[in-house]
Amino acid sequence: MPKTEKPILKPFNPLDKRNLGDSVAEALLHTEIQPLPPEQFLGVGVYALYYIGAFTAYRRLAEINHNSLYSYPIYIGKAVPPGARKGGLGFESGNSNALHRRLVEHAETIRSAVNLEVTDFFCRFLAVDDIWIPLSESVLIERFKPVWNSVLDGFGNHDPGKGRYQGMMPQWDCLHPGRIWAERLKPCISTAEQLADRVDSFLKESLG
Repeated sequence: MPKTEKPILKPFNPLDKRNLGDSVAEALLHTEIQPLPPEQFLGVGVYALYYIGAFTAYRRLAEINHNSLYSYPIYIGKAVPPGARKGGLGFESGNSNALHRRLVEHAETIRSAVNLEVTDFFCRFLAVDDIWIPLSESVLIERFKPVWNSVLDGFGNHDPGKGRYQGMMPQWDCLHPGRIWAERLKPCISTAEQLADRVDSFLKESLG
């Protein structure tokens, strides 16, 4: 009889970048839920925002996240130390308030929207060594495909500044108007109703 080839098991490598990213992602998901924005703290890292409000297009999210479950984020983001985008190593990242500041910015953005309430949002956040921050964010976005990362772009955008208003209004602002600087941009191609239907269809497919 011919010999049956034995399967070769691939050894687990804890330092594989995917496994490292997964470990940070799991650590974030086991942190305590906080209001948005949370109390002040220092650090850089990754975070997740959760929604439990009454906006119709997000009703599936709200149903999943109610009763203190908070199992499906609406947005995943990161906050890197000062200088990181210019190639800095961020050795002083422990003294940075970049992560808290980013969450405060998001709270202000949500407050500006005419159809959202910041009290309907909660967050998780995790301080991470700066070298692992981008990888951790990518793993979390790939895992959950949050609606504000995947089908409704622009939530994390900043004012492009004077003389740079020739671009198109972000989709997020089309569905959630209120940011003054966004109103100076060119109108969206899609209507708010079309975007709401797109979001609802995406969540129906993703969450059932």
